Amino acid sequence: MPLITTAFDATSTAADVVAGHDLSGTRAVVTGGGSGIGVETVRALASAGAEVTIAVRDPQQGNAAAQDVVGTTGNTSVRVARLDLLDLDSVAAFVADWDGPLHLLVNNAGVMALPQLTLTDRGWETQFATNHLGHFALTTGLHGALAAAGGARVVSVSSTGHLASPVHFEDIHFARREYDPWQAYGQSKTANVLLAVEATRRWAGDGIVANALMPGGIMTNLQRHVSQDVIDGWERAQREGTVTFKTPEQGAATTLVAAVAPEFATGGHYLEDCNEARTRGADEQSRSGVEPYALDPDNARRLWKVSEEHLAQRPDAD
Repeated sequence: MPLITTAFDATSTAADVVAGHDLSGTRAVVTGGGSGIGVETVRALASAGAEVTIAVRDPQQGNAAAQDVVGTTGNTSVRVARLDLLDLDSVAAFVADWDGPLHLLVNNAGVMALPQLTLTDRGWETQFATNHLGHFALTTGLHGALAAAGGARVVSVSSTGHLASPVHFEDIHFARREYDPWQAYGQSKTANVLLAVEATRRWAGDGIVANALMPGGIMTNLQRHVSQDVIDGWERAQREGTVTFKTPEQGAATTLVAAVAPEFATGGHYLEDCNEARTRGADEQSRSGVEPYALDPDNARRLWKVSEEHLAQRPDAD
């Protein structure tokens, strides 16, 4: 099958993608919509007339972002709701609070490269818990609202970081292997892609499709745990022309393609630079494309089952 392409590329912005779209009547949720590419995703959706809920751990930050978006778009249908992806009670409260159909769920929030192994009260590694399990609980919890929309989309913001690691099902939480920040981040970003694959397989009959994407390299609050040495290396590579960073507006463009472009009305795809990414070959050294393990349907089914088992655990379970 040929790769899906659009009129947009790495230089496009979120505003470019939504130009000409009328999203009046569309109800959207954007996790982590208070900063970075999240707020630019909210801004683009609101500019096209959507009703957008900014789902954030810090409502004060969310309110500031909402005021900014209202001021720049004139759309007053921007609301804020608290959501802590590490707290399943918070996720459950968000789901219980939601009323009516949901046309678009953008799983954007995330954490990157925690320098030391940290575990939740359920014994889950924090990056996997935040980036995948919290979003899994949110997405499955909102299934009824998504189905009620008729033609809903789920968008999972993954990363080229997924190249660092498949999901290590035998030891997801580093109980028996040495913790590595980038391996942990990598498997959580692989999980984002696998969620899109399996959600589409399970829910396409309900009118729900899901896609995942790599937004590009963007310097935002996401990098707050990354060492200065690594950031210095990235900046040096940019000066040397081997790495190109995007603006947050450009980073949000691929999210918006997955959210509204008619070309991606089907699901289970991985996008980069506003187009479907190619599947990487064996032992490839480049930093583009998607690894086969991230699109593997068997891995996707296994992850879904494992994720359900995680959510069924008690906080004090071993």
